[in-house]
Amino acid sequence: MMDKFLRDEQDPKAIEKVYSRLVDLLTSGEEILYIAVQKKPIVNLFPDCIAITNKRILFFTPANLGLSIKFVDFVWKDIVDVVMKEEIIGAVFSVKTTNGAEMGVDYLPKVQARKLYQYAQERKEAEREARRQRELEEKRAESGSVQIDHPAQLAFQPSAPLIQQPVAAAPVPPAPAPAPVVAEEPKKDELTEKLKRLKTLFESGLISQEEYNQKKLELLSDF
Repeated sequence: MMDKFLRDEQDPKAIEKVYSRLVDLLTSGEEILYIAVQKKPIVNLFPDCIAITNKRILFFTPANLGLSIKFVDFVWKDIVDVVMKEEIIGAVFSVKTTNGAEMGVDYLPKVQARKLYQYAQERKEAEREARRQRELEEKRAESGSVQIDHPAQLAFQPSAPLIQQPVAAAPVPPAPAPAPVVAEEPKKDELTEKLKRLKTLFESGLISQEEYNQKKLELLSDF
């Protein structure tokens, strides 16, 4: 299993120590992608190492004359920047986190530093996509009720004009109906008044029965 981490001239002894420790640290579904080992120009019996997994990046530092190994890890969602700088001898690889922390290792073989940078960029891109998907899901959850109603609204749009147009047109014919009723009231009142005056003239003896009957017929025929 360790052979694939020795393809870029990593120190086998350093890989063995880091790998045995790293296997115990892996969480469910976590996979080791690459391990890089520091190589200083002078004798370096206890080199620093960097391991990249699909979930985090780990920096290993030997302690107690190589008898133990300390490590610091950062999950990908907390890493805001990855930097790789090639120098005359080796390269420097470092990361910056959301809380302002910075961690790096110098004197890495350039080929290993490049592989670290490549894997790190791929994981950062995967994390950005995962973050985008999470944000989309949160937005869908916030506006879930609107999205559920939307298909129903679209389904009713074609039939809506067919239902609404007759309903809107129906009230139009009855609108003129009240006009004749209102217009007849003054006529009836006017006829009543004239008949009353005519009867008063008859009862006062100012006109005869024949004249009263004739005038009454004329009034009724006019209305």
